[in-house]
Amino acid sequence: MDVGVGVVVALVVTWVPALVWWRWRGRGGDLGGPARRATFETLHTASRAAPAFRAGLTEQGAQKAARHLRALLGCAALAITDGERLLAWDGEHDHHATEGPRHAEATFASGRTQVHDVDCDRLDCPIRRVVVVPLATDDRVVGTLAAYGEDVPAGLIRAAEEVAQWVDAQLELAELDHSRTLLMEAEMRALRAQISPHFIYNSLTTIASFVRSDPERARELLLEFAGFTRYSFRRHGDFTTLAEELRSIDRYLLLQRARFGEQLRVTLRIAPEVLPVAVPFLCLQPLVENAVRHGLQDRSAPGLITIIAEDAGSDCVISVDDDGIGMEPDDVRRLLSGETPTLGEPDGDAAGIGLANVDGRLRQVYGDEYGLAVETGPGAGTKVTVRVPKYRPGVTAS
Repeated sequence: MDVGVGVVVALVVTWVPALVWWRWRGRGGDLGGPARRATFETLHTASRAAPAFRAGLTEQGAQKAARHLRALLGCAALAITDGERLLAWDGEHDHHATEGPRHAEATFASGRTQVHDVDCDRLDCPIRRVVVVPLATDDRVVGTLAAYGEDVPAGLIRAAEEVAQWVDAQLELAELDHSRTLLMEAEMRALRAQISPHFIYNSLTTIASFVRSDPERARELLLEFAGFTRYSFRRHGDFTTLAEELRSIDRYLLLQRARFGEQLRVTLRIAPEVLPVAVPFLCLQPLVENAVRHGLQDRSAPGLITIIAEDAGSDCVISVDDDGIGMEPDDVRRLLSGETPTLGEPDGDAAGIGLANVDGRLRQVYGDEYGLAVETGPGAGTKVTVRVPKYRPGVTAS
């Protein structure tokens, strides 16, 4: 089970009974049907509040969540602060809203639950006391949650603390999501930076060689080069379609064939039904670059690259195969574990890092069962297989 999910499940198990007990006690029911209904209502209300914290403790999110959290606690009013300012107030008695940051000061400073008396001259106002509990992530207090009422019995204090722990879990999940996004962006920047400078230099040199002898060919190659670099350095989306990824690879191979001529042969076999499948951006480019290097290295005969994409039920299976020098299996294991071996050419380290990057991103998005599968041996060529689900929640091409 994912650690973040485990935290949420554990907290649900912890605080649901407390909240159910508090709500049942307030209604004067028994532990039969009403208790089960209270459990369902509690879970339903919590599920409606959770999305509001997806972006962390923000004013917009707090305002969306406040009414659901007040419904969970059954209090007269509820306030959420970030320690310095009021983010949200829910309740009819908003003349106390300006007091929220002052009530939160001691809790924010100490990280402990505090109960305060609330002065009010209005006879029709039921607010006389408030319990303020801390909201924290990574043992750091980031805000407070306050429940207001005529009284603050032990049951409300306990329920408020349980709700605060649940909010803490949502905020930690939001931080994990943010960290994962930053990590993926950093990995993508690293992958773009590893696009072989030798390839760029050699492509431009090849294009230049056609300028005088075949200007039209030089123009076509320059447009293909522009299309390849535009796609590789685009700024939006972690995922793309297999069709877009293959289109970029076709440009790359066209430029390589212009350089190597008949020394590079390519075979493609693509099932049309898998072309719309969403795949991680630049997940195939490093595999094809590696195949070209190994397919043409240290040989005088033509090298053959075979790219196959097949429909495999709920999955799409893509393989990139070369008939080149191959690799030592131990080198492959070290490469995918992050220990990049020397692959024997100027761009060997970049190729190794690129393969490890793709393997890590596949496992991160789809799970360990979807990492790269590499079949190779010295003199036996190399076949790298990628398997991705044709559909996965949260994975869409952009």
